[in-house]
Amino acid sequence: MFKVTANGKNRIDIELSGKLDSDEMRTALDDLVDKSDNIENGIMLYDVIDFHMPSLSAIAIEFSRLPEMFGLIRKFSKAAVLSDKTWIKKVSELEGVLIPGLEIKAFSREQRDEAEAWLEATEGS
Repeated sequence: MFKVTANGKNRIDIELSGKLDSDEMRTALDDLVDKSDNIENGIMLYDVIDFHMPSLSAIAIEFSRLPEMFGLIRKFSKAAVLSDKTWIKKVSELEGVLIPGLEIKAFSREQRDEAEAWLEATEGS
């Protein structure tokens, strides 16, 4: 499952659980693009409930849309990742270092309130 929810004017929430096949990946990416259409300087809460590697066909769908995904990611300035897996948190924060203009901070799933507070905090406060 890859569920995308618009949460206010400039926020997207994503829930990821289980293994995605190509049809689910295509639908999820379409939904993400659609719900991010009018976002500028947005924030994202990404809740990784139960991660499984996507199928090879799902990965192929994602790679085929990389240019579009790079354009989409520029709409966001901050992303909080919730996960109970240490490696997912580390990889997420590494992505934040590698993607210019996007700050990513990882939290344990029970730290949802702290993650939301961090997302809503403005720079310099």
